[in-house]
Amino acid sequence: MIRDPEKFKALLTGVRQFMRTECLPLEEQVDVKDVIPESIVQRMREVGLFGHSIPEEYGGAGLTSEELSLVNIEVSQVATTFRARFGGNTGIASESLVVDGTPAQKNQYLPQLASGRITGCFALTEPEAGSDATAQQTPAARDGDHFVLNGRKCFITNAPIADLFTVFARTDGNARGAKGITAFLVERGTPGLTTPPAVRKMGQHGSPVGDVVLQNVRVHESAIVGGLEGQGFRTAMRALNKQRINLAGLCIGPAIRLVEEMANRALVRRQSGQAIGEFQLVQQLIAESNTEVHAARALLLETARKRDAGEDVTTEASMSKLFASEMCGRVADRAVQVFGGSGYMAGNVAERFFRDVRVFRIYEGTSQIHITNIAKRVLAQAAEQR
Repeated sequence: MIRDPEKFKALLTGVRQFMRTECLPLEEQVDVKDVIPESIVQRMREVGLFGHSIPEEYGGAGLTSEELSLVNIEVSQVATTFRARFGGNTGIASESLVVDGTPAQKNQYLPQLASGRITGCFALTEPEAGSDATAQQTPAARDGDHFVLNGRKCFITNAPIADLFTVFARTDGNARGAKGITAFLVERGTPGLTTPPAVRKMGQHGSPVGDVVLQNVRVHESAIVGGLEGQGFRTAMRALNKQRINLAGLCIGPAIRLVEEMANRALVRRQSGQAIGEFQLVQQLIAESNTEVHAARALLLETARKRDAGEDVTTEASMSKLFASEMCGRVADRAVQVFGGSGYMAGNVAERFFRDVRVFRIYEGTSQIHITNIAKRVLAQAAEQR
């Protein structure tokens, strides 16, 4: 749902201008140096990128799912590491508070997240709890009106620079599966919470990812998201359901950029006395890519509109993420093929995006997990209708 077309058009134009004129020229520099200049981060704050999905009453833009999808498609046409810097605040790192936070928690943290004064992160994944998030082992032992957390989270985006951690831990050691998991808000500086240096990655250089180490971290019960024990897995799934829609948009943007890059390359690169765009097999690579981009975009926007209408889009969100991430991987591979030897060389847009988008098929649920979940839901629906 687009609430005010003219107002939204102006917002989207502003976002496009910032990303294309200020971020795009720095793509190669950020990839090589593995850091986004603080001056650009400050500009992100000034432009309002940190608060797109946070409600207006807390200083955000309160974008609908459809509006946010279109923004995500736009911002990700430039190296995706830029969006990762503000994406936690306007996505998974704030969504737990938006959907389940207490009034006091929302008032305390959402305005800071929306403005970019603080950076949030979503500390769910553990060494043995990745695709199966219900396998959480981090214990949170009650001690009066406090809890003591011990454990280690891994592969956490923005962990090395985060100020606020949404940490998931078991408050009921006897419970199994989704039961007994609680979400806590833990601020940096809390004794016992440390973040080792960022790990090296295949791509998305400039977006720090690392571990969150918890050693006798003591937090008050008021830090429980929503104030209710045992509801953490529900909170996580509500946040991830929306994030999967966001991620689908973040897969479509790079694919759009790569189709443009392939087409431009095919017009100027010559072989056998003619532009390679004259060869039908090169045309096929471009045509298939463009077709898949449009299919993914149509599926995403239909899903986003359904969510805005209040419908349950759990299956559609999963399908959107699965199709868009796999599509983006195929398009990136074709781009390297069209660029040929140049596409394999470092510093090339096709090579860089090929590395950057590979992770999309892993996080927010691997493709294999989404395939399994989609099939289970379709079969369950069929069984109910028999």
